[in-house]
Amino acid sequence: MTNRLIYTGLNAGRKPLASVVGGQGVRFLLSDGREVLDASNTGGPLGHNHPALVEAATKALTAPVINEGWFWEEREQAAQDLIDIAFAGEHDWVGGVRFALSGSEANDLALSFSQAYTGRKRIATRERAYHGTAGLARAVTVQPQWHGGLSVAGGGTSPAPATAEVTILPGPTHATWGGTTAPTPTADELAAVGLDDVAATIIDYTQGGVYYDPDYQNAIAEAARAAGSLWIADEVVTGLGRQGRWFAFQGADSRPDIVTLGKPLAGGIAPAGAIVMSQDIIDSMSDKTWQTYSTFRGHPVAVAAARAHLRIVQEDNLIARAAELEKSFAKNLTAIAEAHPSVVRVDGSGMHWTVELAGPDWRTWDGTATEPPLASRVAARALEAGAMIGTSGEQTSLFLAPSLIIGDDDLNQIFQALDHGLELADKEV
Repeated sequence: MTNRLIYTGLNAGRKPLASVVGGQGVRFLLSDGREVLDASNTGGPLGHNHPALVEAATKALTAPVINEGWFWEEREQAAQDLIDIAFAGEHDWVGGVRFALSGSEANDLALSFSQAYTGRKRIATRERAYHGTAGLARAVTVQPQWHGGLSVAGGGTSPAPATAEVTILPGPTHATWGGTTAPTPTADELAAVGLDDVAATIIDYTQGGVYYDPDYQNAIAEAARAAGSLWIADEVVTGLGRQGRWFAFQGADSRPDIVTLGKPLAGGIAPAGAIVMSQDIIDSMSDKTWQTYSTFRGHPVAVAAARAHLRIVQEDNLIARAAELEKSFAKNLTAIAEAHPSVVRVDGSGMHWTVELAGPDWRTWDGTATEPPLASRVAARALEAGAMIGTSGEQTSLFLAPSLIIGDDDLNQIFQALDHGLELADKEV
C-alpha cells in the first residue's frame, strides 16, 4: 500500500525508526510485538493510558460542543486550577490565562499580542531557538532543521520567507560535561544587539541542547525591560514540572511578562496550550479587549485532561521526583560520556538532557540526506536494547526526556540502552 502520510520524525532519515501501535505506562508497544521504553516524550509527562487522565477525558466527551466565544464554567475552573496549583508561589506575579491549541499557537498568540500591545513589529529570540511552526512562532524558530522550509539538494537549508523581522541574540553556552563555555552575555551586551524596536523577546530553555543558568535569564529580562520589550518565557517543553520545579523561569530572580505553555499541559491525552500573563499586563488591559478567537481553544477534553494532569503532578509529588532524578541523569550521563569517545558534550536539567556527538557543526545541517545521520543510527541501536531515544532531527544530538512517572530500574535501562547505542558511534568516530 502506498504511504500517504507526509512524515516527519524525531529521528532524521527517510524511514521511521519504529512503528508504534500502542502504549502503556512508560512503554511503547511496537508493531513487531516488542515493548520498549519511551525515553524522549515531552508531550507524555504521565506516560501512556494513565487511568486518571483516561477517566477525565472520557467523561469530557459528554460535555457540550462549546467554542471559545461562550462562557463555560469548566474552562474558567481550568484556568483557576492552573493558577492555584502550578502558579501557587507566583500569586503576586500571575494575572490571567488564555488557552490555546498547542505550544506553537500559544507562542504565535503571545507574539502577535506583544506587537499589538507595544505597537512594534520586530521580535527577538536567541540563537538556535525553536518556538513552533505556526505564524510568528515560525519566524522566531531559527534552529536550522525545524524552520519550516525545504531542504536544498547538495546541503544547507532554505527557510520559508520570514513573516516578521527577527533579531537573534547571542545564545547561552553551558555544559554539564565537555563542550565549551563562554561568559554569560550581560544585559548591556544583549541590548547592544538592538532591542529598542523589539515588541517581544522570547526565550526557551532547552533548544539546541543548551540549558542556560539564572544569570542568562536575568540578563535577558533586564535588557528587554530597559528596551520596552515584553519578555516571553517559552515553557512549552520545560513547564509543569520537568525541570524539578513548576517552571524553568523560577530558577532565577526575574519574572517574565508572559509565559507560554504547551506539550504536557493536558497530560498528552489531548493537544493544548496556554498563554499566562502577568498581573501588570492584565491591569493595563482593563479598558481594552484582546481581539482573537478560536473554535477549539479550551476544548472540553483538553480542559478536563489539564485539570486532571495538574492534580496528579501535585498529589503524586512528581516535581520533587524530577528534581531528585536530575542527580541520576547527571551522574549516569557523565559516566557514559567519559566511557565513549564519540560523546563531546552533555547538558541538561531536571528530566530533559542532551547528549551531543562528534560530527558536523549544527550550522551545517543537511536536510537532503537519504541515509540516517549518526545520531539516528545510535538511536536505532539503542532501540535494540529496549529504549526509544529521540534526536530532534539533528545529525549529532540525542535527547532524553522520559515520563515523570518513570521508575529507577526503567531509567537505568534507558541509560544502558544509550550506552549500547553509543558503541556504534565510537566505531565511526
